Amino acid sequence: MSESYTIDTHSAEETKKVAERLGALLEPNDLLTLEGDLGAGKTTFTKGLGTGLGVTRTISSPTFTIVKEYEGRMPLYHLDVYRLEDSDEDIGFDEYFDGGGVCVVEWAQFIEDYLPDNRLDIELFYNNEDERSIHLKPRGERYERICKELVK
Repeated sequence: MSESYTIDTHSAEETKKVAERLGALLEPNDLLTLEGDLGAGKTTFTKGLGTGLGVTRTISSPTFTIVKEYEGRMPLYHLDVYRLEDSDEDIGFDEYFDGGGVCVVEWAQFIEDYLPDNRLDIELFYNNEDERSIHLKPRGERYERICKELVK
């Protein structure tokens, strides 16, 4: 069983910087799941991730579109699958998971059956107005190495 890691941040900018560092470590077909209550910082985190991937376009939540795609040094596929709760619909997840970019999936528990075993599960916790705890749960050796690099 993999270790889990926690990084505490004290501002939205610090949360973005952690995600930016993570983005710089990612490679094609990497998969991240992103969980957290409303206001926990999922979009802020994804914006930082995009910066680390060289995305220049403004990143916003894909709540109403399910998937948003961004170009950087590799594509960033940002999926919000909340609206797929209680649905068996496969919208072609493999095309994103194996599409040569980085996938970020919010509300991943709703598509658990479609998710690859190897991935990085990330939970964001709202501590107070400025502070967040970022819990990283690597699934697979590659993601374990990424986490160790990120927290050192």
